Amino acid sequence: MSLKKANILAIDDDPDVLTAVRLLLRMEVKEVVTEKNPEQIPYLLNKGNFDLVLLDMNFNASINTGNEGIYWLQRIKELKPDVSVIMITAYGDIDLAVRSLKEGAADFVVKPWHNEKLLSTLGNVLKNRELHKNNVTGMRVQPGNTSPGMIGESEVMQDIFHKIDKIAPTDANILILGENGTGKDLIATAIHEQSLRADKPFIKVDVGALTESLFESELFGHKKGAFTDAREDRTGRFEAANGGTLFLDEIGNISLQQQAKLLTVLQNRQVTRLGSNQPVAIDIRLICATNIPLAELANESRFRKDLIYRINTVEITVPPLRKRKDDIVLLARHFARIYANKYLKPNIQFHSSAMDKLQQYSFPGNVRELQYTVERAIIMSDADTIQASDLLFSPIESTREEAQEDEVFKLSTMEKNTILRVIDKHNGNISKAAKELGLTRTALYRRLSKYDI
Repeated sequence: MSLKKANILAIDDDPDVLTAVRLLLRMEVKEVVTEKNPEQIPYLLNKGNFDLVLLDMNFNASINTGNEGIYWLQRIKELKPDVSVIMITAYGDIDLAVRSLKEGAADFVVKPWHNEKLLSTLGNVLKNRELHKNNVTGMRVQPGNTSPGMIGESEVMQDIFHKIDKIAPTDANILILGENGTGKDLIATAIHEQSLRADKPFIKVDVGALTESLFESELFGHKKGAFTDAREDRTGRFEAANGGTLFLDEIGNISLQQQAKLLTVLQNRQVTRLGSNQPVAIDIRLICATNIPLAELANESRFRKDLIYRINTVEITVPPLRKRKDDIVLLARHFARIYANKYLKPNIQFHSSAMDKLQQYSFPGNVRELQYTVERAIIMSDADTIQASDLLFSPIESTREEAQEDEVFKLSTMEKNTILRVIDKHNGNISKAAKELGLTRTALYRRLSKYDI
């Protein structure tokens, strides 16, 4: 769900905070409702249809528990279990904010916040909420599993389901490999939800998007005064995930310097906040993901092998959609049901020609591209049956696929020219040419036939 379509409720006893939220969000969301009295929460939840609640940690209210935010978080979850809650906290209440994650909060923001950071947090929480609500992540859970949204009846997906069943109850570190759009984040969520830490925090960090300056602060936290903008103490994501699971996405994109810092934390099982000399013990289950192939990742000029071994007790490779074509029909019908209901076209069906077109396409954008293709077809179709002509594939992905085909053509040309050059060097002696090329005579003859030499 995008911010533009979201209904948000903000609860804080500070009028200035509510004014700031209202001014920031009024042009960014569908509706924002603010309230300073938490006693009104049950009434407001019953009256309105909210996607997300921004909830302060402390109130001057009749409930004197010392941590009113936790109380009201629990009440919201009782009244509306599907509503996502983001806690608003001061730096001094970081420990309570971390506890709120264990109680079911989706995330927390620290005031005073940067507007871009708050909007990013809201967007990420709404996106994750939509994924779980609509099961649009491209895989379907098998009997006995607890994670929704996992669809796949192909042999390769059954192997993945089996591996998840085996490794989820352990504390083994997991490395998830796969192209963009294959559902790596869903695999991580499934492992956590079937683990012994399922009732503890699941913290996701896109480490590939962190700059060098933000990396340590975001992951390890900082003390007040550690750098120019460090106005208060801050808990890092490692501490926030303590007792639960930490998911580091796009780990293949971090620098060698960042890798060294991460390796130290994983080896010592403790973090030291920026500006502090006091280490803090951590107990996490680590899951990492990357779209970089393992063979390329193992290049030590790019990634430390000792870190690979540390994060890769078990690896799971999520196949691209082109290698699980048996699931395309299943996935297409799944997405069609979701978007037909969303856009009030409940009787939508696929014509056989449309299914043929889907199965013949390579889907360089994987399940994500299939999802958007089906959604676009349902929006644009005027009939109850989706025809082949209604399916328009992404021009972005088509351009990428054409570029890949061009690259293959270039490589073929290079190989042909190399063979011609080596054969000419040895005056047509196939045995000597094959030896220099590192091929058998039979393999070289096959290439001669392939290139019509």
